[in-house]
Amino acid sequence: MNATAVRVGDAAPDLVLKDQFGQDTSLRETSGARAALLVFYPFAFSRICTEELTQINEHLDAFQNDSVQVLCVSCDPMFTLRAWSQAQGFGFPLLSDFWPHGRVSRAYGVFDDRSGMAARGTFLVDRAGAVRWRLVNGPGEARDFAVIRDEVSRRVE
Repeated sequence: MNATAVRVGDAAPDLVLKDQFGQDTSLRETSGARAALLVFYPFAFSRICTEELTQINEHLDAFQNDSVQVLCVSCDPMFTLRAWSQAQGFGFPLLSDFWPHGRVSRAYGVFDDRSGMAARGTFLVDRAGAVRWRLVNGPGEARDFAVIRDEVSRRVE
C-alpha cells in the first residue's frame, strides 16, 4: 500500500466504475456538478465496513447533498455490492473496483497487494477535480465519521 500516492492538492485520478446496479459512474462527471467524497473500504458484509457505511447512511444529509456526492469503492464484485446495499438499505452508490482488480484503489494509493483489498481511504474531491482532504486508515482501524462530517462541512460550499 502506498498511502502517499494521492496528496492534498493533487488532481484526483479519474474513475469510471460500475455501481451496484451495473451503471457506470464517473468521478469527472460527478465532481463537475458537485464535490465527491470517495470512501474506499475493504469488504462488503464485514463488521467494520458495515458499521462505517451505516454511519454514512444514518447521517446521509451531512455527507451527500446538493454540494457533495458520496461514492464508496471496494474491490468486491458488483453483484456482492448489490446484495449488500439491498440488505443494508444504503442510499448512495457502491462502486466495484473488481476488474481490473484494484485498479482505482491502486491509483489512489490505498490498495493492499498482500490482502488484495482496498484500505480505508477517504478523499474529498472538489468540483474542479482536486483532492482537498484525505485520510487513510490501516486494516482494522475504523474511521471517525464525526471528523469526516466536520471536514466535509468545512471544505464543501
